[in-house]
Amino acid sequence: WRTSTWRFPVCVDTPTSDTHTWVTMVRISVLNDTLKAMYNAEKRGKRQVLVRPVSKVVIKFLQVMQKHGYINEFEYIDDHRSGKIVVELNGRINKCGVISPRYDLSHTDVEDWVGRLLPSRLFGVIVLTTANGILDHEEARRKKVGGKVLGFFY
Repeated sequence: WRTSTWRFPVCVDTPTSDTHTWVTMVRISVLNDTLKAMYNAEKRGKRQVLVRPVSKVVIKFLQVMQKHGYINEFEYIDDHRSGKIVVELNGRINKCGVISPRYDLSHTDVEDWVGRLLPSRLFGVIVLTTANGILDHEEARRKKVGGKVLGFFY
């Protein structure tokens, strides 16, 4: 029963009132939902996971994960709505997450964030959104660009 919105009855007037209205929960972060679904599927030993909805940021984040070998390949399915992605997992994701709010990060602060988010300096990736596009922390340091922290994976 996988739906994108859940409905809960909420009391409108007073606690003794019998009138209820339905309030719909909305998605706060599409990227967070994507990474959480991938992490949960990975923990359960699944080989692929269906993710919806999709945004450009999600696609770029998955491309960075694919470049570093944490996922195999993914296929975008256009359903004339918000789209779907089928991600082929390879069992390398130990943890992934979104950093919210998207903190500002200069290229000199990268080392602090690596120590804060990743288990080791040699292991894991922080993903940044910069003026040069969505990059990993090593490429941003090489290009000497800062940006905002999107998330991490290792």
